[in-house]
Amino acid sequence: MNTLKSETTINPKMKVDVWSDIMCPFCYIGKRNFESALNLFPGKDSIELEWHSFQLDPTIPKNTESKENVYEYLAGKKGISYDQSARMHERLIQTAKNAGLEYRFDQAIVANSFDAHRLIQLAKIKGLGDEAEERLFRAYFTEGRDFGDHETLMAIGAELGFTENEIKHALNSDEYAAKVEADIGEANEIGIQGVPFFVFDRKYAVSGAQPPDYFLKALNQSFDEWRINNPATDYFSIS
Repeated sequence: MNTLKSETTINPKMKVDVWSDIMCPFCYIGKRNFESALNLFPGKDSIELEWHSFQLDPTIPKNTESKENVYEYLAGKKGISYDQSARMHERLIQTAKNAGLEYRFDQAIVANSFDAHRLIQLAKIKGLGDEAEERLFRAYFTEGRDFGDHETLMAIGAELGFTENEIKHALNSDEYAAKVEADIGEANEIGIQGVPFFVFDRKYAVSGAQPPDYFLKALNQSFDEWRINNPATDYFSIS
């Protein structure tokens, strides 16, 4: 766990910021492992989680006619066979299964994730950032939904409770594109090179899909220090 510079402010909850790409298999596993740790953490009601946009591969074309699954995409990129690509993912599929997730790389359609991040930015404004991340992860890794198709994003946005006009504005306006780019810009400033990347109280950083006990240790350490700077009579005592 790395230490970052921080500023002391009085907040009602301790912030955990997470940079993630919804096409990143380790990000979904990291989400599950963090949730497992949070469920064991006595102070979970005093944690505020915020998801931030990140693109592992912004060079993937938007609206491409090629609808390759993950195995096909990696095979073409690395110059290997489809079977070799599939075998390379076997351990990752098992790791996901251990976290309670079903990965269907044979169905997951590789597409540029930028517009999906626009939808997440809309969800964050509505207080549904975590719900949007979860829905989009499942749509990509398990259901084989195509993020390169706005109709897919419109349908997912409707499931999350947004109006057609809200979703269209998010997917087409410079306003929401700027929000995505701001998150990516902040990631560059911090020095984030891979995701998932968790920042606890703007002080401690955890990179990667760490096991739940590692996240729990980070929560305990950062929260103990945060409480010193944020005393309140309604906070419980952690032994």
